[in-house]
Amino acid sequence: MAVSITPQNILLIGSVLLFFGVLAGQGSQKTGVPALLLFLAVGILAGSEGLFTWISGKPESGIHFDNPELVQYVGIIALCFILWSGGMDTKWKQVRPVLWAGASLSIFGTFVTAMATGVFVWLVSDFTLVEGLLLGSVTASTDASAVFSILRGRGLSLRHNLRPLLEFESGSNDPIAFLLTVLFIEIWKNPDIGFASFVLQFLGDIVIGAGVGLAMGWASTKVINRIKTQYIGLFTVAVISFVFFTYSFTELIDGNGFLAVYIAGIYFGNHKIVHKENIESSFDGFAWLMQVILFVILGLQVYPSQELEVVGIGFAVSIFMIIVARPLSVFICLAFSKLNFKSKFFVSWVGLRGAAPIVFATYPMIAGVEKASVIFHIVFFIAFISMLIQGTSIPFVGKWLGVALKLPKHIARRSLDNKTDMIEIELLEKSPWVGKRLIDTDFPEGVRISMIRRSGEYLVPDGNTVLAKGDHLFLLCKQSDEIKKFNDTVIMTH
Repeated sequence: MAVSITPQNILLIGSVLLFFGVLAGQGSQKTGVPALLLFLAVGILAGSEGLFTWISGKPESGIHFDNPELVQYVGIIALCFILWSGGMDTKWKQVRPVLWAGASLSIFGTFVTAMATGVFVWLVSDFTLVEGLLLGSVTASTDASAVFSILRGRGLSLRHNLRPLLEFESGSNDPIAFLLTVLFIEIWKNPDIGFASFVLQFLGDIVIGAGVGLAMGWASTKVINRIKTQYIGLFTVAVISFVFFTYSFTELIDGNGFLAVYIAGIYFGNHKIVHKENIESSFDGFAWLMQVILFVILGLQVYPSQELEVVGIGFAVSIFMIIVARPLSVFICLAFSKLNFKSKFFVSWVGLRGAAPIVFATYPMIAGVEKASVIFHIVFFIAFISMLIQGTSIPFVGKWLGVALKLPKHIARRSLDNKTDMIEIELLEKSPWVGKRLIDTDFPEGVRISMIRRSGEYLVPDGNTVLAKGDHLFLLCKQSDEIKKFNDTVIMTH
């Protein structure tokens, strides 16, 4: 007997799925499999063709769920939280050197990926050109949330400003892909739409979205800093209201709401805000919650039997995007950048498809596009293959290309949160730091020594503390250029 989602059991079912989603996320750090892929697996196994059906042998014995409208609604809310949180974590000082390269990848790279994929689908399937371009648009954006969780979990950091470049691209290209998706749905409905109208609407949505994002980012900082209340939690509630207002108001005036939310988040995160640390911590938790909910519900929406019907075309498009469409867009957009070939190749490999393409695939279903169901299952298959092949191999590819820096064996690194790492380093006999006072060492600016373990005892150091062979130093370091500078210092001195 199928389990239906009703007001009586939704909390029970939801809590159980959330818990297994958290366990899946924890397991991803040990296995190297992207957490988002495991969240999807939880949803699929709980679905009407999942684990319960396999065990009982009865069809549709799991949770029966088929509601694209609800998936889209949950997806919009989740993406708003994820984009705002990502914007707050995007530091302008790090983005500024790679701004034009990131913007090029975000706008032109997404467009090239969509067009190349769309033409390929048109040539190898029974899709019309417009349907092929619609599929290409839906799958054109990247998702780096799983990528950096893997890099941090494996103790890897990236050279050549690749991390801020990839973060900026992944945060800003979802709105571009969404805009292309909506435009090609309109073209499918009205084939007589002119190219000029297409371009004007595309540019207009971007300009309006960027403008509203900047305005709402400025307004949110002013309002939050003027709120007078002893209840710290209310500051986070106020920010949430700005997130939803930014998206809905931008969409109301025909702008790109996702782009507005991301830009507003960047503005907000790069200005002084009261209780900023508490707000950022809250949104980090909300972003993870939204990712778990979104991917589990996406997994519930998928029917494995229908995925089997699109394995051929899905696999062909997946491989084409990995080895042709994504590299083509990256090498075109970064043709005049200072990045070397290996760095560009790594950027092209980090073309990970995630939540946004699957959410965007619900729009053709709601709009009544003829091949909407096929598009949804192809997009799901593409995201699955991308996370499985690219997501699990990113650390290996990064080290193979020499763009991911692995700490030496006598150095351990663990993430405390999204922005801070603790690094433990054992001083070897040949270290130039041995015998020096802390005040005389050449640790990079921004790295702080919190304590020292010496002969089994823990010391709180000051500037006059003399370092000795065998000392274990515990350092706090922001996940930014400070990590790279520290890695470079370690390698030069050890």
